[in-house]
Amino acid sequence: MTTKEMMYIEDTLGHEQYFQTRCCETANMIQDKELKTFAHELEQMHKTIFQNFYQLL
Repeated sequence: MTTKEMMYIEDTLGHEQYFQTRCCETANMIQDKELKTFAHELEQMHKTIFQNFYQLL
């Protein structure tokens, strides 16, 4: 893997961690049950994406 590709993966990992954290924080502030569930689903999706990219390393 080239240095540029590694930098792309590292950048993507950082973004996915950020999105996962923000979704969790947002879900904890939402009162509406359906929206809260949706935010948790997004959090899980970003966690899965992070894990998939991490496995490339």
